[in-house]
Amino acid sequence: MIEEEEDDEEISAPLIRRIPEAGGASGSGVSENSPVEQVALTVPAADDPTIPVVTFRMWVLGAAACALLSFLNQFFWYRREPLSITAISAQIAVVPIGHLMAAALTRRVFFEGRRWEFSLNPGKFNVKEHVLMTIFANAGAANPYSIHIVSAVKIFYGQRLSFWVALCVVLTTQVLGFGWAGLFRRYLVEPAAMWWPQNLVQVSLFRVLHEKEVRPRGGLTRNQFFLIAFICSFAYYVFPGYLFPKLTSVSWLCWIFPSSILAQQLGSGLHGMGIGAVGLDWSSISSYLGSPLASPWFATVNIAAGYLLCMYVVTPVMYWLNVYKAKTFPIFSDDLFTSEGQKYNISAIIDSNFHIDLPAYEQEGQLYLSTFFAMTYAFSFACLTATIVHVLLFHGKDLWLLSKSAFKEKKMDVHGKLMQKYKQVPEWWFLTILGLNIACTLLVCHCYVDQLQLPWWGVLLACAIAFIFTLPVGVITATTNQVPGLNVITEYIIGYLYPGYPVANMCFKVYGYISMKQALTFLQDLKLGHYMKIPPRTMFMAQIVGTLISSLVHLGTAWWLMETIPNICDRAVLPPGSPWTCPGDHVFYDASVVWGLIGPERIFGDLGHYSAINWSFLVGAVAPCIVWLAHKAFPNQQWIRLVTVPVLLVSIINMPPATAVNYNSWIIIGFFSGYVAYRYHREWWRRHNYVLSGALDAGLAFMGVLLYLGLGMEHISLDWWGSVTDGCPLASCPTAKGIVVQGCPVSF
Repeated sequence: MIEEEEDDEEISAPLIRRIPEAGGASGSGVSENSPVEQVALTVPAADDPTIPVVTFRMWVLGAAACALLSFLNQFFWYRREPLSITAISAQIAVVPIGHLMAAALTRRVFFEGRRWEFSLNPGKFNVKEHVLMTIFANAGAANPYSIHIVSAVKIFYGQRLSFWVALCVVLTTQVLGFGWAGLFRRYLVEPAAMWWPQNLVQVSLFRVLHEKEVRPRGGLTRNQFFLIAFICSFAYYVFPGYLFPKLTSVSWLCWIFPSSILAQQLGSGLHGMGIGAVGLDWSSISSYLGSPLASPWFATVNIAAGYLLCMYVVTPVMYWLNVYKAKTFPIFSDDLFTSEGQKYNISAIIDSNFHIDLPAYEQEGQLYLSTFFAMTYAFSFACLTATIVHVLLFHGKDLWLLSKSAFKEKKMDVHGKLMQKYKQVPEWWFLTILGLNIACTLLVCHCYVDQLQLPWWGVLLACAIAFIFTLPVGVITATTNQVPGLNVITEYIIGYLYPGYPVANMCFKVYGYISMKQALTFLQDLKLGHYMKIPPRTMFMAQIVGTLISSLVHLGTAWWLMETIPNICDRAVLPPGSPWTCPGDHVFYDASVVWGLIGPERIFGDLGHYSAINWSFLVGAVAPCIVWLAHKAFPNQQWIRLVTVPVLLVSIINMPPATAVNYNSWIIIGFFSGYVAYRYHREWWRRHNYVLSGALDAGLAFMGVLLYLGLGMEHISLDWWGSVTDGCPLASCPTAKGIVVQGCPVSF
C-alpha cells in the first residue's frame, strides 16, 4: 500500500480508525491487526497453512450448494417480492452434512504414494473447506443479469431466442467479469482500505460455526445467539410470508383515508411515497439493498439522504408543479404511458424485423414516464460523473501510488503478509480468460446477429466501458457496500449510436455493465478468501467452476419457468394475487424500450421532452468538488468527509422495482445497528451484529422455501383483509383533470 502512514490515514478516513495493537490468535506470530476497526474486531489475524482445503467434501457440498441456490434464487426472482436466498443459508446448511461426512466416510488413501493420491475423508471438517463451499454458493446466490435479456425477448417482445445463444450470452457475461477482477485485484483486494463490509457477515458466521466459545456469565455464546435468532426468524416469516402478508407494507395512511387519492399517494409503501410506511418483514427490508446490518453507518446516512432528497423533495416538487405533465400519470410507477395517461402499446411500434416502426411511433405519440421514474434517471446520470470525480479527488493519490508501486514490495496489513505464504495466480491466467472470452463474444454476436443485433464494435466498446469503470466503482463498493450502476450510461451510449434495436441495447448494457458488476462479485469473494487465508489458486478454481454451474442452472430454471407457467410476467392477464409478476424484468423491459427501441434522442435528446435531465451529468460532476473543497477549507470538520456523493446519488438506483417501504425499513434498522449499537453497545455489536444478519437471512430463506413447497405449489392461499399487501388501490391514480383510467375516479 502507501509507504507513508500520513497518506494512508488521509486516503482511508473516515473508513479507517487506528486501533491499539492487538495480538494475533494463538500461533499466528503476529502482533498487529488491520487498520480498519470493523475488520480488526471481526477477522482473526492468524492462519494455519496445513489445513486441507480442496477435499471431496468441498467438491460435493460446494457444487450442490451452488446448484441449489442458483435454482432457488432464479425460481423466486420472478415473484412480486423476490426472495433472495443468500449464500449464508448454504453456509449454515452444509455444516451438519460436512461433519456427518467427516464421521462416516472412509479415511482410506487412494493411489497412495502416487501423484494423484487422495482421500475421501482427510479428517475433521474444517473452516477453509467450508469457505470454499461458500464461494461456490456465492456464485449461485447472484442472479445473472443477462437472463433479463432472455425474459424480455421471449416474454415481453415475443421474439425468437434459442437456448444455446442465450447460454452463450449468460456464460460470456459472467466469465468476462472474472478477467476484469484479475486485472484490478491489486487495487481492490490487497489494500487494507478496500475492506468490503459485506464479507464481515460471513467471516463472523464462520467463526461462530467453527470456534469454540465459553458462554459469558449472564450472556450467550454466539452459537446460542445465532440459533435463537434463526429460530425466531424462521418462525416469524410464516406471518408476512403466508398468514398476514400486509406486514410486508404497513401503509397506515391508506387505512385512515380509504377514498383519498392524495393520502394514498403519500402513504402507500408500494405505489406511492411511503410516508410512515414500514415493512415488518426481513424480506422487504433486505430484498434490494442487502442487509442493513452490514452497511457502514456513514454509507447508511448517505443513502438515507439521497433517498429523502429524491423521494420527498425533488419528486413531489416536480409532481405538484406538473412538470412533464406529471399529474397525468402515477407519482410512482415503472410503467410507460401515452400523453393521455394510458399504458403505452409497445407492440404497435415494432416492425417485422424487430426494429422501431417510425410511422407507427408517430401515430402512437411520444412516450411518458412517471415522475419518480424520470427522476431515477436524473440521479443515475449524476451518479456516473460523481463516481469518477469523487474517486479522482478522494482516492486519486492512493491509486496513483499503487500504480507506481504495483510491481514493487508494498506495505501490507497483517492479512496481506499472511497470504504471502501461498502461490499467487499469475496475471496471464486472467488475461488469457479475458482474451478468449472477448473473442467468443465477438464470434457469437457475429454468427447470431439476427437474434442479438449487436455489431462487433459494440462488443469492444462495451468492454472498454467496463474496463474504465471497474476501478472507480470498485473503490466505492469496497468501502461503502453500495454499487454505483453503469446500466444507464451504457444504455445511453448505445441508444445514440445504434437506435431502434432493443436487443442490441440490452446486450450492450449487459456486456458493459454486468461484466463490471460480476467483476465486483469476484473481487468481493477474493477478499473473503484473503480474510480467511484461502490459497489464491484454489480460489481461482472454485470461482471458475462455480460460475459455470451457476450459469447453467440459472438459465435452465428460467427457461423452464417461462415454458411452464402460463402468462408469466403478464400483469394484465395473470389472475388476481398471482405472485409471478416479475417486477425486475418489467423494469429491464421498460428500459429496453426507452433506450433501445425508441432511443434516447426521442426521449432525452432534441426530439424528446426530457432533455433537461441531461444537466444532471454536470450536477454530478460538480457536487464532489464542492464536498472536496469544503473538506480542504474546514479540515477539522470530519463529518464533511463522510459525505460521499456517489453513494448519496446511487441511493435510489434500485427504485423501481424497490419501493418506499423497502427503504424506510432498511434505514431504520441501519440506524439502530450502525449508530446506536455500534456507538453505545460496541461489545454487543462486535459479538452479535453480523451473526444476527446471517440468522435473519437464513431463517427467512428456509421458511420461504418451506412455504412454497408446502403451500405455494398446491395453490393454497388465504383471502382476508391481511392478505392485501398494501391496501392503497388509489395510489396509482392520476390527479390531472379529465384523465380517465380504469379503476380510478376522474377529476374535474
